[in-house]
Amino acid sequence: MRIKILKPLTIILVIVCIGIISSIATSEENQSQGREELYRNISLFSDGFALVENDYVDDVDSKDMVYGALKGMLSSLDPHSQFMDPDTYNELKVDTTGEFGGLGIEITIKDGLLAVVTPLEGTPAWSAGLKSGDYIVGIDSELTRDITLMEAVKKLRGKPKTEVKLTVLREGEEKLLEFKLIREIIKIKDIKESLILGDDIGYIRLVEFRKDTPQDFRKAINQLKKQGMSSLILDLRNNPGGLLDAAVKVTEVFLEKGKLIVSTRGRKEEQNMEFVSVNKKADLDLPMIVLINAGSASGSEIVAAALQDYKRAIILGSKSFGKGSVQTIFPLSDGSAIRLTTSKYFSPKGQVIHGQGVMPDLVVQEGKIQLTAKEDTGKSAEEIFQKIEKGEAEEKIAEKIPEEYLSDNQLMRAMDVLKAIKIYNPPDYSRTDSE
Repeated sequence: MRIKILKPLTIILVIVCIGIISSIATSEENQSQGREELYRNISLFSDGFALVENDYVDDVDSKDMVYGALKGMLSSLDPHSQFMDPDTYNELKVDTTGEFGGLGIEITIKDGLLAVVTPLEGTPAWSAGLKSGDYIVGIDSELTRDITLMEAVKKLRGKPKTEVKLTVLREGEEKLLEFKLIREIIKIKDIKESLILGDDIGYIRLVEFRKDTPQDFRKAINQLKKQGMSSLILDLRNNPGGLLDAAVKVTEVFLEKGKLIVSTRGRKEEQNMEFVSVNKKADLDLPMIVLINAGSASGSEIVAAALQDYKRAIILGSKSFGKGSVQTIFPLSDGSAIRLTTSKYFSPKGQVIHGQGVMPDLVVQEGKIQLTAKEDTGKSAEEIFQKIEKGEAEEKIAEKIPEEYLSDNQLMRAMDVLKAIKIYNPPDYSRTDSE
């Protein structure tokens, strides 16, 4: 009886073992085939290298050939992966200083062309009228075809007070546009504006995520609260991103502890990371709207996507840029480096940001509201004097929204939405101070 039981078990074990061995053999066979193909391709490269070295009409430096091969290899992957020679790598390090001679423009490679992500406000690029989505097809009359990001950066930067000419292709324009810009020292200021617009609506314009941004942002929030802020508009339009850690810390100001903010996923297990809120005193009740547009990229998309997924904020504006990949710098032995895309960003709900962007909850296209002479942009002198006679507080009398904000279509729509929220859910006046 026992033998009858053992026989089927033995057969099953043998089948399982055969399956495992077969799987291992198949895996090893696949790996072996992969290695053989790799060796053939390396041999092909070696043959090509030898032919150029031996038969090209002029002598060629072997290092130049290797650099050229690396540049070609990295550029074939995606617009953000690239090989950097020592000079280019050193140029990249200038970004960390926050001050340099340039134009104040964030660029990328899109559809094989050098594209403007966003011009930074108050810089030569902004003043000249460059826009997100512009394609720079020429720099100082030299075509930018097949240019890498770092090569473009080197051409755009230079000594302050020097001129650079850009040839720009803009959608909707019948001819190429020419811009002459004078380089300046670009000083990065994370928080461009922080004020009360009216109706106790706070407004913070965040233009980039840098090392001190989270600390500065919290200070701005606290100051606005002291001024009576009851709701917030966070303006991330034309914010090209910056440090991932800074974007995460800004987001967690509004999310309870333990909430996933963003995750990164790559081919290797160690490239998969999750960034979770650790804030114990999050501001969970402040009604807020986040403004985004086509110039909002990377870190600003992380903030918008997380707050949207948790329904913590209403996202208003136009679709963001869609730059949600992670680049890792690998220094090489001779001072050069490889910048390689190693993973992509995903929102808390698993939505990919790269190439897709963040779609607003309320789509409102950018535009300027034309104010007529009859439209009142603040309190008239007569109204102020009447209120003074009634003894009303001076700070309430003088409250006024600057005209530049009143003409901002997206900003005004955001204020309308927050006002509607207040009307729909008014404060409970039945409670006494002692309660």
